[in-house]
Amino acid sequence: MTKIDFSRIITAETRAAEDAAARRAAVVSAIEAHVEEVARARGYRSAESCAGYLASTVAAWAAEAQAFIAWRDGVWSSAFAALAAVEAGARDMPTPTEATAEIAPIAWPS
Repeated sequence: MTKIDFSRIITAETRAAEDAAARRAAVVSAIEAHVEEVARARGYRSAESCAGYLASTVAAWAAEAQAFIAWRDGVWSSAFAALAAVEAGARDMPTPTEATAEIAPIAWPS
């Protein structure tokens, strides 16, 4: 007699949870890439590099780092709120393109 290994059965709920996790990961990855691109477009090697100038003795670099950090914090606060709304059923999961389109542009100091 063949035994069934019930731990290997993929249910509709399991598949839906896996699909939702994959969509969430794709959105998070797109947002991370967008944040990195904003820093690179300003001439920094990465988001981490840009933020690292916060304590710079060059006022302009420190100001850019402060603006970037404040913007990045807003990006992730909004993203996590949107993902929580998805999990609560209050909105649909955005595509990666839709998620990045919702990001407000950064206001770099002059």
